[in-house]
Amino acid sequence: MQIEELKAIVKEGGVVGAGGAGFPSYAKMTDKAEIVILNCVECEPLLKPHRQFLYYKAFEIVQMLDEVREAMGAKEAVIGIKDAHVHTIAACREVIKEYPKVRVCPVRSTYPMGDEVILIYETTGRVIKPGGIPIDENVVVYNTETMYNIYKAVHEKEPVYTKLLSVVGEVEHPISIFAPVGSTVRDVIKEAGRLTTDEPAFIMGGPMMGRLGNEDTLITKTTNAVIVLPKEHFMVKRMVKNIQIEKHRASSACCQCRTCTDLCPRHALGHPIEPHRIMRAVANNDASDLSVFINSAYCSSCGLCENYSCPQGLSPRSVIAEFKSGLRAAGIRAEKIEEPCRVDPDRELKKVPVKRLKSRVGLYDYDVPAPFTNSVIKVDRVRIPMNQHIGAPATVIVRTGDRVVKGQKIGEAPAGLGAAIHASIDGIVERTDDKEVVIVSSH
Repeated sequence: MQIEELKAIVKEGGVVGAGGAGFPSYAKMTDKAEIVILNCVECEPLLKPHRQFLYYKAFEIVQMLDEVREAMGAKEAVIGIKDAHVHTIAACREVIKEYPKVRVCPVRSTYPMGDEVILIYETTGRVIKPGGIPIDENVVVYNTETMYNIYKAVHEKEPVYTKLLSVVGEVEHPISIFAPVGSTVRDVIKEAGRLTTDEPAFIMGGPMMGRLGNEDTLITKTTNAVIVLPKEHFMVKRMVKNIQIEKHRASSACCQCRTCTDLCPRHALGHPIEPHRIMRAVANNDASDLSVFINSAYCSSCGLCENYSCPQGLSPRSVIAEFKSGLRAAGIRAEKIEEPCRVDPDRELKKVPVKRLKSRVGLYDYDVPAPFTNSVIKVDRVRIPMNQHIGAPATVIVRTGDRVVKGQKIGEAPAGLGAAIHASIDGIVERTDDKEVVIVSSH
């Protein structure tokens, strides 16, 4: 298949990055790629669906990975996966016997191994320069579910209207399931049995980089997990802190031990992000060196510094996030630094094992099996946003009262960067506006 044909199918199918910000998948496809990486690392603690799904659908996913590689003219494809997932690795190695240009690269179970900048270095030895993107080093990265969604769009003519996610934590039966796009946290929690805490908090995505939601929060194309924790849990409290108080705490308690910087994964790859210097500048109200603040733009927001590294329990990531927000508001973007990065020679010794991280942040007891079910839960009503991706939102093309079927296009992709949106259930359009379409089941 030619690359332009593949891009058109993927855009029309509404395929976007299923694990991050939702970057439209067709926009990554280029003949500049030398390596295509399948990211099956699942960066965050407690998340399980991608390794489970790759084991279950190894043939289809590896086949599509090689077809994408061939369409781009890349030399090889690499499957990045944690070395602990031995059954999935074995399944992939069996399948790739038929694909000589695909290899499996097991990596250590450390955090944040799923960060594409980290994974690219681990699997290829190439360093993405600060402010750069993977294609600068002739690499393209897709996650497991995204690649399967490309497979469905190409081989089954089926667009994206479901989302694979884990439902874990304080639930009776932790599970990994498919949910219709536009369903709610309440819908997926029902599938996991009753809640096992009286005052639940709902984390959307991973515990380190996710955000708090509620029972009415929508499941979108980028929702990887719903994690239920008690409201008094350490990780929940870290998400609701007052940033002004955190700045005052930095002024009174930061001892400049450098642990936040020494354990920073991006810093270890030579990126100019130094959390301890930002904390020092905040503590002393010192703006004499603006590079300290500008370099905050290179932070990946993995949260390791404030949830694991800092012995004082301070919040470097949150302080940095405020500066990053200010830079964006001022129109200041992180410039690409062309000088070669100096990778820390002690980098291997500074990696943080996921097992230790889970213990530190109080998640170890929640790391229990979450069996995968290859079926889509049934819901009576969905609210489908037109903007579930980077780029312009889709344009609504249905009206109130229209009857729609599952997989039918209800949002037209924009001419520029964006993706199409499709109905996730059979039913009647109850309401539309510029931002969403509400569908009520006809069953």
